[in-house]
Amino acid sequence: MPSNDKELNAILFDQLTLVERIERCLKSGGQSTAEAEIEILKNEINRKLYQQLPLKSE
Repeated sequence: MPSNDKELNAILFDQLTLVERIERCLKSGGQSTAEAEIEILKNEINRKLYQQLPLKSE
């Protein structure tokens, strides 16, 4: 869960960006182009989910 409004806004902005990318693909290239874009987006999201976060030194 987001810990504050700034973090929530960042998440919502990222989601809106993804939707806009898919819409552009549908308008310019049709369903097959949109499906290819969705696969690219899924791979990008998976990389972010499973990356190692840097250790914080305190």
